[in-house]
Amino acid sequence: MKKWKSPKTIVALLLASMLLLSGCGSSGGDTKNAENTNTGNTNQGAEAEADTSPITFTFFGADASPNWNNMQDDIGKVITEKTGVTIEAEFDVGSGGGENKIALMAASGDVPDLIFAKGSLSTLVDAGLIIDMAPLIEEHAPNIKKIFSENMNRLKYSNEDPAIYSLTTNMGVDQESFDAIGGFEIQQRVLKELGYPKVRTVKDFENVLKQYVEKHPTTDGQPTIPLTLNADDWRIMISVTNPAFLTTGAPDDGEYYVNPETYEAILHYKRPEEKEYFRWLNHMYNEGLLDKDSFVQKDDQYKAKIASGRVLGLIDQEWGYQDAENALKTAGKDEYTYAHFPVTLTEDYVDHSFQPAGVDGYGLSITTACKDPVRAIKFLDWLASEEGQILRNWGIEGKHYNVENGVRVIPQEIQDRKVNDATNFTKESGIGLYLAMSARYGDGVKDSTGNYYTTNFPEQIVAGYTEAEKETLKAYGATTWKDLFPQESEFKAKEWGALYNMPVPTDGDYQIIFQKTKDIVWKRIPEAVLSKPDQFDKIYDDFLAELDRAGAEKMEAEYTELVKARVALFTGKDIK
Repeated sequence: MKKWKSPKTIVALLLASMLLLSGCGSSGGDTKNAENTNTGNTNQGAEAEADTSPITFTFFGADASPNWNNMQDDIGKVITEKTGVTIEAEFDVGSGGGENKIALMAASGDVPDLIFAKGSLSTLVDAGLIIDMAPLIEEHAPNIKKIFSENMNRLKYSNEDPAIYSLTTNMGVDQESFDAIGGFEIQQRVLKELGYPKVRTVKDFENVLKQYVEKHPTTDGQPTIPLTLNADDWRIMISVTNPAFLTTGAPDDGEYYVNPETYEAILHYKRPEEKEYFRWLNHMYNEGLLDKDSFVQKDDQYKAKIASGRVLGLIDQEWGYQDAENALKTAGKDEYTYAHFPVTLTEDYVDHSFQPAGVDGYGLSITTACKDPVRAIKFLDWLASEEGQILRNWGIEGKHYNVENGVRVIPQEIQDRKVNDATNFTKESGIGLYLAMSARYGDGVKDSTGNYYTTNFPEQIVAGYTEAEKETLKAYGATTWKDLFPQESEFKAKEWGALYNMPVPTDGDYQIIFQKTKDIVWKRIPEAVLSKPDQFDKIYDDFLAELDRAGAEKMEAEYTELVKARVALFTGKDIK
């Protein structure tokens, strides 16, 4: 893909160069000495003794990390002891996904040493602020090379620019999911009282909520809320707009739907069946079953309502409400936690939540501000080693797990804390806080000892369920929530990977049009949902026409060519 350079970008490049000349970046240490040190991985052969002299790397994460404890957790202390590295971290606050912060970084050239940029990576690449890690990986990172192996091609930025600007870290390599964390959610207590009814379609979901709220209009003295949504900033996509394609048999390709035969991309809202999903949301609002504050409440207000126990149903991913659910568990209200169902518009559709996309996702990058990229890549490689991965996933042997007859086992008291005191346990232990900081294997992959790298395998997942969850699952004849969903084996892997991670032009018409269409979506979808039923069709049809007037068709044509190029990069196919 060509680079799109604007005057603003050129200014950013000049600033970045000036900052480099002035020694920007907080990391210390001797680069020359670092080049002769070992990765610190005892499993891979040593170049020489590992350099563990003190060094600090600055880091920015585009996702919030409310439990970050400045590496004063158990795992953080071991990481520093083993590598000499301290991470001085900043995380995005609220639900902005780091976009505003990263835009300022690109304009000013003021970046940290390491960055998890999510969908804003292209902004930094086009500003010349991200280094190509390919040579560093080749020379200094055997563990990273081993993890990605035949998937190294998927780390390349594009056919025209085959540099490796980020390591996929938001997902594990060779991932085999054993649990579901999305779909439509209903409280365990609701399902139990109604005799564990069938929940397959939006109408089933609606009926469950309606029956329960009629019986229980209040919860602990407050009005019961049948269904609430989170539309705060980008969270509108997760809770409001993405379910439109998932309930109508399409996979998650961000704002687009891709024809699997022709690779033609269109904004997914143009699919007629999705209009019917939003019509159902409109119906829920007019029936008084959808929280009237869904489109005005902030993320913290959304979570506070869930933590109160009075929200019967959600349409979200578990990570979006995990803190609130943990609060319910801590309060001993595990019957107020949520079950997951693969709900679709009608039974004619199949939920595609588990359609595989291969190795592709958001990742970690090293910036031009990093004074010692060799030491940085060796640090990332240590985190990617077997020792580093076990530490990041399991914690410390003898404290967070034991090894019994060669098998890693989590003691019951630790398991209880992970379930019932998750927030405090995470802050103290650090388990789960360092996963996005380097490459890793996914769930289902075993290490050299025959144990799983992660704690997300069937037996451990079940051990992590509350008694109320286990009771619900048993009633539905399932062991894990994923058992209720269509499985990976039922789908063909997407040749274009995860499109939310595909580089797109950061300047020019594409970004202008995309911003216009996003603004239209975020305004008109709530307007359609909150309208009177007899106004819905006109509002929705006007919404689609407005997208095209904003240039959607031109943007879709450009995106289609990008998809085709990505398929060619990933598969080697000659795509016309």
